[in-house]
Amino acid sequence: MPEGKNTAITAYFTIVGALIALSMNMEPKHEFARFHTRQAFGLHITFLGFALFLSQWFNEYAWYGLYVFYIVLWGYGFIGAITDKKQSVPVLGPYFQKWFTFIQ
Repeated sequence: MPEGKNTAITAYFTIVGALIALSMNMEPKHEFARFHTRQAFGLHITFLGFALFLSQWFNEYAWYGLYVFYIVLWGYGFIGAITDKKQSVPVLGPYFQKWFTFIQ
């Protein structure tokens, strides 16, 4: 079991979980937890951003697409955290690692 696994799993439970994971990983710092916290934080922020956009320009099918996109990527990342793998979520994962470098 890698160090920081509990922190990594916590990060996937809503944006609040990602913020809690940020504080959990302050001391000691774990690379595994940092990786998954960035992935989860990015997924949550992306979902919230698109949800705000769709709330202005409502299209029922776009909402379905957003939820399917989010749930599939969230599941991919969450299963990676549970199975001790540092696998980026498809398409956006490498960008999350670059953009959220403030997550230490």
